[in-house]
Amino acid sequence: MAQQINDHLVMVCGKSTTGKSASLMGLTNPEGVMYLNCESGKRLPFPAKFKAGPDGRPGFVITDPLQVREAFQAAEAMPDVTDIVVDSATFMMEMYESVHVTDAINTMKAWGDFSQFWKNLLQQDVAKSTKNVVFTAHTLDTYNEKDLCMETKVPIKGSLKNTGLESFFSVVIATKKIDLITLEKRKCEYLTITPQEEALGFKYVFQTQLTKETINERIRGPIGIWDESETFIDNNMQYVFDRLRQYYA
Repeated sequence: MAQQINDHLVMVCGKSTTGKSASLMGLTNPEGVMYLNCESGKRLPFPAKFKAGPDGRPGFVITDPLQVREAFQAAEAMPDVTDIVVDSATFMMEMYESVHVTDAINTMKAWGDFSQFWKNLLQQDVAKSTKNVVFTAHTLDTYNEKDLCMETKVPIKGSLKNTGLESFFSVVIATKKIDLITLEKRKCEYLTITPQEEALGFKYVFQTQLTKETINERIRGPIGIWDESETFIDNNMQYVFDRLRQYYA
């Protein structure tokens, strides 16, 4: 029998220090978050109360990407887990290369396994998951010689480069650092400006849909899920899950 589609699957991508991990701070059930740390155990930028790992600290430190697949499978038997976060897909795939490809005797097979690992993770484990799922990812600006333009996308090696990691997600949101003058033109109920942000003159936000300035990025979402005024919203992942729940209801 076919599995139910996971309606709450999101990729949050952006440059370093633009608020990808910080966007998790607003999740309303932090104790139910299985946080899979693929970035060398790097501390979160806020005091998280996520589900504790074996060391008692919030989150689970990943030292082999195969542990991510195991975590998804184990989480299905944990009713207290409501959300799974992989932070980040970029570092996870670089880790796979280091652990399973670099010293492989048959590197051609190892690179095939590299691509297959990602596909199996998304098409098997994530697709079967009953949890809210977030993958963060780092982006890179690259020149597209065919279209003669700069593109912003998640870098990946091997055969996955042709399709891109973003192609596996129907919701791709970008983290941005935007000046307040630009944001003043796009006010909405999900966009608040704090006194500190007023003083700084900018805000870290989610960009939910393309603009004429960002047509070469891979931001996407279901048709009509966001109003035009909601192009920029607070970088709060709970807002995204709430909207997805409302949209697919």
